[in-house]
Amino acid sequence: AVTGAGFVLAALRLAGAALLSPGSCAFEDSACGYEWDYAHLPWALHGEGHYISVDTSYEGERAVLSSPELYLEEWSCIRLIYQIATTSEASTDPARLNLYLRQEGESFDRLLWSAKEPSDSWLIASLDLANSTKKYKVVLEGEMGQDKSASIAVFEIKITPGYCIECDFEENHLCGFVNRWNPNVNWFVGGGNIRNSQSILPEDHTLNSELGHYMYVDSVYVKHFQEVAQLISPKTTAPMSGCLSFYYQLKQESSIVFTVYLRDVSGFYEEIWKTDSALSADWSLAEVDFNAPYPMEVIFEVAFNSAKGGYVALDDISFSPVYCSNQTGTPFNPAEAGCNFEEDLCNFYQDHKDSPGWSRVKVKRNVYRAGDHTTGFGYYLLANTKFTSQPGYIGRLYGPTLPGNLQFCLRFYYALYGFFKMSGTLAVYIFEENHVVQEKIWSVLDSPKGVWTQAEISFKKPMPCKVVFVSWCKSFWDCGLVALDDVSLSLGSCQAADLVLPNPGECTFEKDECVFTQKKRGRGSWLRRRGPTPTSYTGPKGDHTTGVGYYMYIEASDMVYGQRAYLVSRSLRGTSGKQCLTFFYHMYGAGTGLLSVYLKKEGEEEEIPLWRRTGEQSISWLRGLIEYESDKNYQV
Repeated sequence: AVTGAGFVLAALRLAGAALLSPGSCAFEDSACGYEWDYAHLPWALHGEGHYISVDTSYEGERAVLSSPELYLEEWSCIRLIYQIATTSEASTDPARLNLYLRQEGESFDRLLWSAKEPSDSWLIASLDLANSTKKYKVVLEGEMGQDKSASIAVFEIKITPGYCIECDFEENHLCGFVNRWNPNVNWFVGGGNIRNSQSILPEDHTLNSELGHYMYVDSVYVKHFQEVAQLISPKTTAPMSGCLSFYYQLKQESSIVFTVYLRDVSGFYEEIWKTDSALSADWSLAEVDFNAPYPMEVIFEVAFNSAKGGYVALDDISFSPVYCSNQTGTPFNPAEAGCNFEEDLCNFYQDHKDSPGWSRVKVKRNVYRAGDHTTGFGYYLLANTKFTSQPGYIGRLYGPTLPGNLQFCLRFYYALYGFFKMSGTLAVYIFEENHVVQEKIWSVLDSPKGVWTQAEISFKKPMPCKVVFVSWCKSFWDCGLVALDDVSLSLGSCQAADLVLPNPGECTFEKDECVFTQKKRGRGSWLRRRGPTPTSYTGPKGDHTTGVGYYMYIEASDMVYGQRAYLVSRSLRGTSGKQCLTFFYHMYGAGTGLLSVYLKKEGEEEEIPLWRRTGEQSISWLRGLIEYESDKNYQV
């Protein structure tokens, strides 16, 4: 089978070190220009085993290894062969290996991939890198965690032009493709003078000789009706669409079903290609339109009906960012289906038959009236259905048409005022294009009064559809106000979006304090908290991110006049050009003091004031925006 110990050594001896592209390394006699950061743990190079490693025999938290400076003129694939070994069972803080992209002109490294699963042999990770004009470095970080004894080894890094789902099966690690093991039928490597099967197998397609390799699956060992062999590609890690092509041979005596599927993170299969029953004793080219806006695996599946079925061979999978068919559709842009209502209703509209249930409103700057979610002093939508002419006190807001057969994540913020019973006062429906089929996919159950609360809903429909927000009052006597703001739509399910790696330079304080630390803790220091603050008539009722999450706050009643509490970022990389800092602040309550933001450059004593507000500001979260520059490393 494709897995197995025999591959371990072979995989590491790649075709000639001289052919390695910039940024690639097999760690045979050198680290190929990779450097480690002396402020952290050392990496050890094991030339005889062809790997580089770090372990817990030294005291320290992490080891950092960065590549020489690289260019990305075309789409590339990074393949990493690695192993994490630990002695202990599941730990709360395990050792992990992270891979970052450090782009020129960025203060933060972007986390591309992270792994913490220990294994008893090497594993392979494949990461797509979209082309960009900026210079970059690849940064590997080994975090040792709390394991008593752990080690992290990197056997090889290979950066090649092209896409990670492409493969000619000439290299021993098979480009990260894996066979899903089955007791009877499996995909094997064929070619290279191996004639180990009872079928007469072909020459490969790449080199067109006995020396080349391909993948094949044979019916010889089929025991049951409809046995299935699956070959699974690496998961795509960047959005891509275009033409997927591959060569195959199919020799059959009884029916073989050869199918290609896409599988998303939630395990949903979509068939994109199937063989027609014609025989193809020679290599045939198959081309299929391919659209992966979120992470997908390509699965090549063969189902046999009997042991005399014959075989299927597969070779030379490749991808082009241009569709195979002449389709000239512009790809759907999910941003067009969202709105923050600052300028207008974007692509949302109301039915003229309904008298307008929803109106776009803005609150005059007033400490005691809640503002919108976007900035605290902008526009939002308000449904006041008490005085609409419609029977049943209903207000409908329609979104733009969305294409069918795509997985979506809808997020929005809502706030409710003045209802006795909240459940059902705001609901979300999906209208299929013919407007006959409507399905309720969400409705409010209960939520804190007057707090902007985030809702998120995943959905996927076969036909084009619209999202409709419906506000509803049960009676004239129990009819409050429904507020709606910051509607956004993204591709992929919301759960998958949570697995997506965090945005560099963003902190919501949901899990921890991210890059921030305190100068000194003690009385009057910054605290991480959720829900309302302890002193009445001060502070927020909930956080800004979701309404029920965490925020940082200072309890001023613990402090003496003139006392300061600092929340300081770690050192950030200086860059040429302007940087933008966005944050949300809440200053409500008598005796609220002064909030200031400073820039401190490395090697300079002075703290440069960037922004300040003093005294009570609003019952809402307000947005702060600061533009600044620093070519030296700096802290905020």
